Amino acid sequence: MVVRHGMGRGPMRSHLIQLVRTSVFRYVRASTVQRRRDLHGEALEVIHRRHGDPDLSLATVAHEIATSRRQLQRALAEVGGTTFSRELRRARMERAAQLLLAGSLPVQVVAGAVGYRQAAQFAKVFRRHHGVSPSRFRRSADQLAA
Repeated sequence: MVVRHGMGRGPMRSHLIQLVRTSVFRYVRASTVQRRRDLHGEALEVIHRRHGDPDLSLATVAHEIATSRRQLQRALAEVGGTTFSRELRRARMERAAQLLLAGSLPVQVVAGAVGYRQAAQFAKVFRRHHGVSPSRFRRSADQLAA
């Protein structure tokens, strides 16, 4: 025999269950978000420190920061709005621009320093990222400095 008072036991119970779920979800969600922020920050540190390694991969970064590849992918997507390959390419292209501006290193040496085995592949990626070839980028900077 079910005794119903006011709203009844069914709706009140449903409301209470929803309230508990929401509270627990918020707690879990907040910790998940914080963990992903931490993973994102740790991953960026590794990428910026090791971007010159031509064998650097999602798996190696995940292993270094003690997480799974999938969790790292989620952290990069949700916190940074990016992917591993985009973030690695961005770090490599920033460093390549610095090296090209700082001295007279041959493009092939710069390519190797930022993790590319083939200078042609480096030049192609650099052109897509910066809008000009590495040698033109250097010449433009030299002309602006003069």
